Amino acid sequence: MNKSTRPKPAGMRSVDEITSSRRLRRMRKASWSRRMVQENRLTVDDLIWPIFLTDGENRREQVEAMPGVFRLSVDQAVREAERAAKLGIPAIATFPQIDLARKDIEGSHILDPENLINRASRAIKSAVPEIGIITDGALDPFTSHGHDGILRDGTIVNDETVEQVAAAAVIQAAAGSDIIAPSDMMDGRIGAVRDALDANGFQDVAIMSYATKFASAFYGPYRDAIGTLGLLKGDKKTYYLDHANSDEAVREAEQDLLEGADMLMVKPGMPYLDIIWRLKQEFSVPTFAYQVSGEYAMIKAAEANGWIDGEKAMMESLLAFKRAGCDGILTYFAPTVAEILNG
Repeated sequence: MNKSTRPKPAGMRSVDEITSSRRLRRMRKASWSRRMVQENRLTVDDLIWPIFLTDGENRREQVEAMPGVFRLSVDQAVREAERAAKLGIPAIATFPQIDLARKDIEGSHILDPENLINRASRAIKSAVPEIGIITDGALDPFTSHGHDGILRDGTIVNDETVEQVAAAAVIQAAAGSDIIAPSDMMDGRIGAVRDALDANGFQDVAIMSYATKFASAFYGPYRDAIGTLGLLKGDKKTYYLDHANSDEAVREAEQDLLEGADMLMVKPGMPYLDIIWRLKQEFSVPTFAYQVSGEYAMIKAAEANGWIDGEKAMMESLLAFKRAGCDGILTYFAPTVAEILNG
């Protein structure tokens, strides 16, 4: 039986009748028409480039699980910041690999004005003043146990950690950081950082809140890159968000905004597009996602095995963040994407 003779229920229109005046495929038929009605666009202005720092001079160390990503000495980080500025990338975010000898149970080296983060900020800001610098006040690169806070009797203590994160934020601002992005997920940290910055004359330094940082399996390559993978004792579930919870993520974001956050971040990215959407709809504030190391590594590994078109998957994943409501994305793909977008 062909479709012309196939009986249809009484009152039901045929496909021809339904689609005769409204065919949604009309605007998909050509490249020009698809571009004309495209709802979301990715631009270089949407990109923030996370880079890893290491001590020494003229050093570029490959991060094994992240092809194309390197730990950079400060002089090399300056060169990459110059490259980013030429590509039009608005900002970079720095993350340090700290020598084991400088780590302790309290992460006290984060308070050293001459630590790796602060030396890099000064050097980059001096050489490339037009690029934004984002720094993290969390303690995990500096602790001997790999946690984001101070460890006392098996517990990450909240208030003592917050005091140290706030003090570190002031030092980072003095070194040239434009945005403080504390990722430790301690309660009250945003308010403490805002108060400390304002009290020390840094009223114009913004805060990007890691408002919804989930206890995720996607952080492994990052922890290897900053040298905490083998140090971490236990897990971070007592202070990171449960990945099963959405309402709790909204409450965390609301609290951070009340405390003075200028913008929100969701981390990881792709598994949490629903959280991005909820936060944008709920609060209508600048909202960012961190496409974390595990997300990057999966795309690169699948590409290396010939299982996917890596470039197309990369671009599709980033556009998904825009569709979900992101104003920007922290991504290790940033320079590659910028080169593509710049033609």
